[in-house]
Amino acid sequence: MTGVDRVKPIEPGLRRTVRKLFRFMLAVGAVALLWVGFIQWRMATLPDEKLPPHDVGIVLGAALWQTTPSPALKERLDRAVELYQAGVIPHIIVSGGYDYVDSLLTEAEGMRNYLVEKGVPSASIYLENEARSTLQNMLFSQKIMQDHGWTSAVIVTHRYHAVRALDMARFLGYESPSVSPMDSSVLTMAWHKSRETLAFTKWQWDKMRSVFGYRPFT
Repeated sequence: MTGVDRVKPIEPGLRRTVRKLFRFMLAVGAVALLWVGFIQWRMATLPDEKLPPHDVGIVLGAALWQTTPSPALKERLDRAVELYQAGVIPHIIVSGGYDYVDSLLTEAEGMRNYLVEKGVPSASIYLENEARSTLQNMLFSQKIMQDHGWTSAVIVTHRYHAVRALDMARFLGYESPSVSPMDSSVLTMAWHKSRETLAFTKWQWDKMRSVFGYRPFT
């Protein structure tokens, strides 16, 4: 053959395979978009309503700056103070272990100190010093509740985080758990909502695997 070789046409079987693969990818993309939209809708519509009295509030930990709660953690703690002063919660569990190996305080200790500075009596605050994840927050705080005979709890955290925390509480057998979510004026919400979407998706996967014996508690 002289000149440029002729390009072979795509075989009909290969063409059909490519079309099927393309349609499959479109379907997967559509499902993913619907799932992300559903999670974002859950975050946006979680109500922040007036709560009746509960036995205890559970403040979920976040970063300490040395020994001081970060601005985002202060938002959670300030909400807990509001609930305490309003008589909604007579007791507060602060939940969170060490941020880093060389941390001076656990998250719970830093939170306790802040609450005391805000006027909450130390005797009303209970420390959960071990948790390193949201699931551990809920699991270890549940043990404190059981030790004190408390049955009703208000979970205190940001709105983007509250959907997963509430779902975990129900999974663990909390008795009609409530949540007091708040928006943030200090966090970059696009980043945190995106990250939480992945975390919520992983949690749903872990729940499904738990049916077959997987233990997601560590």
